[in-house]
Amino acid sequence: MIRTVDSHALECWRKAGRIASECREWARENVRPGVELRHVLETVEDMIRERGGGPGFPAQTSRNYCAAHYCSPPGDRTVYEEGDCVKVDFGVHVDGYVADTATTIDLSPDGRWEKLIRASSDALAAAIALVGTGVPVRDVGAAIERTILAAGFEPVRNLTGHGLARWKVHTSPQIPNYGERTTARFEEGTICAIEPFASTGRGWIKERGKAEVFMMFRPPAKKRSLDPKVLSEIERWRGLPIARRYFSHLDTQAVEDTLSKLTRQGSLMRYPPLVEEEGVMVAQTEHSLYIGPDGVEILTL
Repeated sequence: MIRTVDSHALECWRKAGRIASECREWARENVRPGVELRHVLETVEDMIRERGGGPGFPAQTSRNYCAAHYCSPPGDRTVYEEGDCVKVDFGVHVDGYVADTATTIDLSPDGRWEKLIRASSDALAAAIALVGTGVPVRDVGAAIERTILAAGFEPVRNLTGHGLARWKVHTSPQIPNYGERTTARFEEGTICAIEPFASTGRGWIKERGKAEVFMMFRPPAKKRSLDPKVLSEIERWRGLPIARRYFSHLDTQAVEDTLSKLTRQGSLMRYPPLVEEEGVMVAQTEHSLYIGPDGVEILTL
């Protein structure tokens, strides 16, 4: 099957990818011990806006055994520490077309996480080398798994890569980090993000902690009980994920009440931090790809 990607959409995805690449490389140079996490996240988002894009989802930075979804709360004073294994993961959208990228930085003085990080990045390279029209998704997952196992680590098996669409960060196909049984194949015209997670443990993730990231996936049934300013701010994101810190200019109690009511109505999803259940280290590397008629284009290179 061929998916149609028109010229406007493709140019938006390419621009989003270029912005994401520039911001990722800035983060790689500026994540250092003593730097506040919130400074990195908010600077990345400011850079995205300055370059003509918007956050495709809130910038996140997860350290050590936290694999994903750590997003600074308002007023966060947490700093990076020597020895950290730091993930920086964020999305960029241009006119709703989202590019997604991530990198891991070793803040140890002795390079102790370099092999783990290389296992993740080598697995991504192996996956990209294999991707193409008609290629089974399970073959790409198996290549990720082989590469990480060969390096002496375990792939995270309950986090996956994913398709990307306009105003949507997660669509089909799901791209596992192991050779999962699935009949799905990559189609021409697919835009997707591949993100191998490598772990020093058994590679199993669970939710833990307070959610700072939210996504409204259906309109609320009862709007009258909701604060109109908070609801308007949420609706402005058109279904893209948002962060609690985006509402710092609004009344705190009104924000919390609205988030709680939307959750109870079944309109809002919460995304707590995701941690490795054994408390071991996790590394992540991610690129967004376009599978076109002439082959694979790495949008976030």
